[in-house]
Amino acid sequence: MRREDDGSGLSAPRLSALSVVVFAGPLSLGDLAAAEQVRPPTMSRIVDALVGKGLVSRETDPANRRSVRISATGAGRQLLEEGRERRVRALVDRLHALTDYERRALARGTEILERVTR
Repeated sequence: MRREDDGSGLSAPRLSALSVVVFAGPLSLGDLAAAEQVRPPTMSRIVDALVGKGLVSRETDPANRRSVRISATGAGRQLLEEGRERRVRALVDRLHALTDYERRALARGTEILERVTR
């Protein structure tokens, strides 16, 4: 499925950070760095690149004027939605290619995983 992400034009770290901002944002740079398990200077470079592509914006936090919040732009959200659609289509195509036996085995495996994770 990762090959489908190549269509985004972003590196894996940038795409991952954008995903966090879209689904959990707006976030401070420190919170985003912690979520992505990188140091703030590394995240600052990733955010700079995303800002440069118009996918996120930096805004002063109204509660703390010294802090900055990272928010997704409409273009950032659209890029992630398009990526999700590509991945879902690819998954559906791969599932359709399975034999009936493989589909039954997958369904049984899913039942077992659900039981184990309860």
